Amino acid sequence: IRIVDYESATSFLGEWGPFQQRVFFLLCLSFIPNGLTALSMVFLGGTPAHRCMLPAHLNLSAAWRNSSIPLEEDASRGGDLVPSKCFRYKLEHLMNYSETGLLPGVDVNLSNVPKEGCLDGWEFDHSLYTSTIVTKWNLVCDESWKKPFSSSMYFGGILAGSFISGQLSDRFGRKPIMFATIALQVVITLIQIFSSSWIMFVALYFLLGLVQISNYLVAFVLGSELLGPMVRTLFSTAGVCLFFALGYMLLPLLAFFLRDWRLLQVTFMLAGCVCLPLFWFISESPRWLLSQGKVEEAEAIIRNAAKVNKIEPPALIFSPLMNEKKKAHNICDLLRFPNIRWLSVTMWNTLTIAYYALSLNTANLHGNPFFNCFLSAVVEVPAYGLSWVMFRWCSRRLSLSSALFAGGFFIFITQLIPPHLPALSITFEMMGKFAVSTAFAVIFAYTAELYPTVLRNTAIGASSTASRIGSIVAPYFIYLGTYSVSLPYILIGSLTALTGLISLLLPESFGMPLPETISHMQNPVDSETACSLPPSDIEC
Repeated sequence: IRIVDYESATSFLGEWGPFQQRVFFLLCLSFIPNGLTALSMVFLGGTPAHRCMLPAHLNLSAAWRNSSIPLEEDASRGGDLVPSKCFRYKLEHLMNYSETGLLPGVDVNLSNVPKEGCLDGWEFDHSLYTSTIVTKWNLVCDESWKKPFSSSMYFGGILAGSFISGQLSDRFGRKPIMFATIALQVVITLIQIFSSSWIMFVALYFLLGLVQISNYLVAFVLGSELLGPMVRTLFSTAGVCLFFALGYMLLPLLAFFLRDWRLLQVTFMLAGCVCLPLFWFISESPRWLLSQGKVEEAEAIIRNAAKVNKIEPPALIFSPLMNEKKKAHNICDLLRFPNIRWLSVTMWNTLTIAYYALSLNTANLHGNPFFNCFLSAVVEVPAYGLSWVMFRWCSRRLSLSSALFAGGFFIFITQLIPPHLPALSITFEMMGKFAVSTAFAVIFAYTAELYPTVLRNTAIGASSTASRIGSIVAPYFIYLGTYSVSLPYILIGSLTALTGLISLLLPESFGMPLPETISHMQNPVDSETACSLPPSDIEC
């Protein structure tokens, strides 16, 4: 029994007709909300300058009020002394000194005055943020662990969604799961706006991560399966990533004008609402329908595409002899391939650690956090353009390896820059972000090329699932900076560069058609031979 050669059977549609253009741009639009929300914790959880609050009724002289906060060394500022964020001098001692007319630093040695925690809460600087979840629920000092934990819960939701979405969309179809998760995203965000506690916020944040990654992965696979080889490369590298970056760039702009975490959430909800009407303009994947034996439904979509493109379709598009009822496949089928296990676990984890750690760290860089976040988003645009060029004309292995190694190199040397040169330090960090973003775009498209249609969505979901271990721990890589400013850069840089070198062991897929079944993937064309042949000379 012959397997359907989908690309040959649908080649009469052309590569870039009105149907393909509609699919390309509408699916790309659905990635903007993901770019808005994926790194929203930078502003939802923004931590403004703060100090212990003193009760307004406290009878203290101006001198003692101004000296009520002890000074501490700040490692991020080269050891400069700054007011403590978590301690104050004991109030009963300060009141006694004030009542007796003693002066701080003159009559009283402040180093001998006992300290206490911020028993009356904190005063927050509102020059940057009107309100964040940090100021709402006092997530500072002993409670500061809750901020990285909030991010980790979101990425935990992404881990669960990466696995569930792949299984569901391979079982029930790409389109239903894509739009069901968009609708859920809108509902969950609406409820989250009215969170009455941090626990409620975090629980909903987990669910939000689950549905958002589901939407992202299913839309990615749907576009890869609906579009032809040349446009597929553009979509899976530059298209998806550029529209994600557009949403990411909108994030600091919206945060700059709104400054309130609840209002920012409202814009996320509205962005999801805009995507819901796309349901009536995007079709199901004919590849998936064929993999389920639904030949008539697949032909109906192709004939409609031909009508939109004003092309006369052949009388018979998919011959019954070309179709095979596929047996059911699941994630266990993926575990038979050592290279896939390596790709899923190691490379995706390293990339997600580097990408999310650098992105979440923008709030800790020198200067304006809104500008730093915008700059971090802007560098992704040329990175995704470069990824398309590399993916169009270069070896997949070399593209991925060179981007990873360069990213690791720039990240590692960032910690060697002296503290008095913050602009140079930010430049190297952004160069590292540029290289890592390039690698991220390449690995998504590379993975889609390695897996067959019957497992493609499950495989990408499984790879993304494995990588979420990295995204869950990424916030804690940044948290290590509270103990040593250099440590996050040393760890992330070393891991990324090492992974870049080992990635040369992966199989090559450049110039090869998408595999339809596991048997195609099990019998790949030799990498070197495939790279030396034009695509028309390579057969599955």
